[in-house]
Amino acid sequence: MNAQPQEKPLMNMGEYLELERNSKIKHEYFNGEIFAMVGAKKNHILIGANLTAELRNRFKAKNSTCKVLPNDMRVKIDNDKGYTGYTYPDIAITCGSIEFEDNEFDTLTNPIVIIEILSDSTEAFDRGDKFAYYRGIPTLKEYILVSQKRCRIEKFVRENDGLWSLFLYEEIKQTMKIDSIDCELPLSEIYWEIEF
Repeated sequence: MNAQPQEKPLMNMGEYLELERNSKIKHEYFNGEIFAMVGAKKNHILIGANLTAELRNRFKAKNSTCKVLPNDMRVKIDNDKGYTGYTYPDIAITCGSIEFEDNEFDTLTNPIVIIEILSDSTEAFDRGDKFAYYRGIPTLKEYILVSQKRCRIEKFVRENDGLWSLFLYEEIKQTMKIDSIDCELPLSEIYWEIEF
């Protein structure tokens, strides 16, 4: 989804949550600034639906404890690197117990995998500052960027030393393995019925 800045004074995380829980539209929050989420285009929506369906089917077939949470699940970022935020990733995945910020059960705190489908207006942010925010989430093991303009997926994996490795997929016949959730996804399924 695309985020557009709102002309409002800086707010703390509590003020943001109060606003967000009473708002008819979604907003992301980064260190006091809020950004309204705007609608996505056809390829973005179809890729998100394909990913959600394929992941869910694979988890169900394996009787996995993993859950795929589409873009209505808010994710909290609050870490020792000084990054604070709330985002709505296109897809968040967690396994085992789902941990929430509070008893509203609407803010995930333990994603293992985050997937963002790139848009023209957010691609630079998703690759840069947003990835920096996400890297501070202790449970996050893989960050995946999916192009909607061509067959291209970038998978970033947190290594044991804390550094991140990049794996690139650009052929429709390739299969992407997401090791942290023991899942393989053919690119042909991710890009099913997508016209570039």
